[in-house]
Amino acid sequence: MSGDGLLPALRSALGGDGPAVFAGQADGAPPAALPSTVPQRIALVIESSGSTGVPKRVALSADAVLASAAASASALGGAGQWLLALPTSYIAGINVLVRSIAADTEPVVLPSPPFDPERFAAAAARMDAPLRFTSLVPAQLATLLAADAALPALRRFDRILLGGQAAPPALLDRARDLGVAVSRTYGSSETTGGCVYDGRPIGRAEIAIVDGQVEIAGPMLAEGYLGDEERTTRAFVMRDGRRWYRSGDAGMIVDGLLRVTGRLDDIIISGGVNVALGAVEARVREWGGLEDAVVVGQESARWGEVPVVVSTVDVDLPTLRRFVSDRLGVAAAPDRVAVVERIPLLATGKPDRVAIRAALAQ
Repeated sequence: MSGDGLLPALRSALGGDGPAVFAGQADGAPPAALPSTVPQRIALVIESSGSTGVPKRVALSADAVLASAAASASALGGAGQWLLALPTSYIAGINVLVRSIAADTEPVVLPSPPFDPERFAAAAARMDAPLRFTSLVPAQLATLLAADAALPALRRFDRILLGGQAAPPALLDRARDLGVAVSRTYGSSETTGGCVYDGRPIGRAEIAIVDGQVEIAGPMLAEGYLGDEERTTRAFVMRDGRRWYRSGDAGMIVDGLLRVTGRLDDIIISGGVNVALGAVEARVREWGGLEDAVVVGQESARWGEVPVVVSTVDVDLPTLRRFVSDRLGVAAAPDRVAVVERIPLLATGKPDRVAIRAALAQ
């Protein structure tokens, strides 16, 4: 469903006058085994593939969704008009519509893909409210900053929220040097999207680091996972009389600011898409001669993180990329093949992934 078509359905769901809204996966795949009813407090269900490929359906109450919108407006200095440049299958895209509803403003909806700087600039020119905002992922911002025609449009925004993956420092520096106001956001569907701006929790959100893991509390937390009590129990815990979401991200608090240092598992986020490195490695090892290859994540100025194949033999990269993407999607396609004399191993005989990543970083 397009942003325009979703807006009235969201308005009804948040007002309690209509059914809950289901936001499916970005690839448009039909939902499987959706329940005919959900608890009355649920206004929105966001579906993603999850790290194992098993769909997870995050159930959000109207209170949580509206609390997120109010926290964002407070952090941004007021409610305003929004430009929708992200798919509404993502919580960040849905939030643009929710914030528009809460602000009683009409969002400007960017035409469907491909993402194009000229169309972005034309859409931004239609915005007429005193405060103007949009949400982007780093790859989109990089594309816009590289197009001179888009710079005046970018400078018209009072703030651009940048999320979906880690933003390369060089990209943030370039935006600042060009006079573009950008705030990095951190959050997930389970926290109704970004609830930490530039390292600081917004609204009534709280952050804590427990055993190296980022945990989040506040009124924007999801009710849990629809039809999956076991997963809900693992991800949401009670502590000190408050409910916390265990993000699965490693992090630390430095000078009062949250710094996310990576995933606690093998998931990377490439272009806003979760990529399981284990699945990529398993697919790569199906290629003749790459049975011992290792796949690790590496930072990318454009995509945030990308899979890299480490092997003792070279292969044709375009062909390998097609081999992987045909099974796992474009985001999982290896960015490059790093040929080494030998794969570093631990005493157990398993690949020494720490040593491999360190060698690639040199």
